[in-house]
Amino acid sequence: MCDLDRVEQSGSEVNFNHRSVLLDECIEGLDIKPDGIYVDGTAGGGGHSYHIAKRLTTGRLIAIDQDETAIAAAAKRLEEFSDRVTLVRSNFSKIEEVCSDLGIEKIDGVLMDLGVSSYQLDTPERGFSYNADAPLDMRMDNRNPLTARRVVNEYSEAELRRVIFDFGEEKFGAKIAANIVKAREQAPVETTGQLVEIIKESIPAAARRDGPHPAKRTFQAIRIEVNSELSVIAPAIEGAVKLLGKGGRIAIITFHSLEDRLVKQAYAAQAQGCTCPREFPVCVCGNKPKLKVVTRKPILPSDKELEENPRSRSAKLRVAEKI
Repeated sequence: MCDLDRVEQSGSEVNFNHRSVLLDECIEGLDIKPDGIYVDGTAGGGGHSYHIAKRLTTGRLIAIDQDETAIAAAAKRLEEFSDRVTLVRSNFSKIEEVCSDLGIEKIDGVLMDLGVSSYQLDTPERGFSYNADAPLDMRMDNRNPLTARRVVNEYSEAELRRVIFDFGEEKFGAKIAANIVKAREQAPVETTGQLVEIIKESIPAAARRDGPHPAKRTFQAIRIEVNSELSVIAPAIEGAVKLLGKGGRIAIITFHSLEDRLVKQAYAAQAQGCTCPREFPVCVCGNKPKLKVVTRKPILPSDKELEENPRSRSAKLRVAEKI
């Protein structure tokens, strides 16, 4: 969710140093009209939002984020555009509800930047990172009753195995789940550091020597479960497409294959016409395509961007247009 922003924290004030992923490509993909209405469904610190807002004259930007810290940072970042920006704390899957509450019936474009932000990763107390010892949390929205601690300590072994396999694609998921259950029988697993040690003990030494951090896939899986990250994608796209006017654009950045696959499938479903069997002489379903896919293959970061922001390496952008 939101841009991969670099963050500095001074006292209680959070300062986002914006490095918005695929920025130029997003702006080009949205084909912004100065008088248009746009929604940034994952405003983060306001990086992409800033560059949308500054291209508007009589237009309007609705910047949505579920993270209260992100909303505060975005408000500061977008202060000079207060006449054309409305900030809303919500989940992007509720885009129809948000726009309805604001009296908006049609929009000209929507951007969604999925996944976890660098601010969330780089703030230890949020509990997202396997590189810092902190309480298990991982919530993007602190109003969410489900935390990583609850998943780790209350899910059954079978549920843990499902989460780690399905959302982390971790081949050692069964062993990790079993060892989590074994560890919590002695005492609750309270911190990210404790969880990392359990994961390391569950993965053979040879497998730990190569590739990414051994906890990366399991932490991703638990984070996705806590925040329902995958289940909100399809309804968010469906809602956005309903709001888009003819020629309006939807641009979505993903950061792993599970997200990208869901976006690709959702676009394809919205771009599909008649679904009647081929042997039917005439169409009886009445289904007409709603989208035209603009990017047949996803847009990837340039070599320059990869050099400047290594965290963008897994980013993919897909754009579609309302018919």
